[in-house]
Amino acid sequence: MNEAITSPGKMVETRAPEREFAMRFTATPRGARLSRRLVSLRLHEWGHPWASDTNDTLSLIAAELTANAVRHGRVPGRDFHVRLTEAGGTLRIEVTDIRGERCPSPGDPREPACDEESGRGLLLVSRLAGRWGVLPRTGAPGKTVWAEVYGEQIPPGTA
Repeated sequence: MNEAITSPGKMVETRAPEREFAMRFTATPRGARLSRRLVSLRLHEWGHPWASDTNDTLSLIAAELTANAVRHGRVPGRDFHVRLTEAGGTLRIEVTDIRGERCPSPGDPREPACDEESGRGLLLVSRLAGRWGVLPRTGAPGKTVWAEVYGEQIPPGTA
């Protein structure tokens, strides 16, 4: 079963990342799209090829979290930050924005009605991620929404 976590003690990575990608993006739909594409590219370079389950899953989670940062966490003139790490077969995506007062509720997100146009992003994240959670941003206002996926690495060129 997937796990949602808000306790800072449970969120801390126990292993130093073997690989890391981090970048700031403009809080626009274009920034969200670029971040998703760069996450997918980085995963491919790390041995999780395009169209693999791991790449597809983490790219979808990245798309949902960055779209939420743009839609709900945007402050004009401020960027959002994406961090992707891999440690011991666990891939972790973190998306940080400036709006700390608009935190998603962890746990089991409610399923929206059939005719609702939004509200499915965190539901998808909760179903796809092994664990996910929300933490206050350290050293500045805002929040970090993170998700972990347990992936299998395939050497490049063998898939």
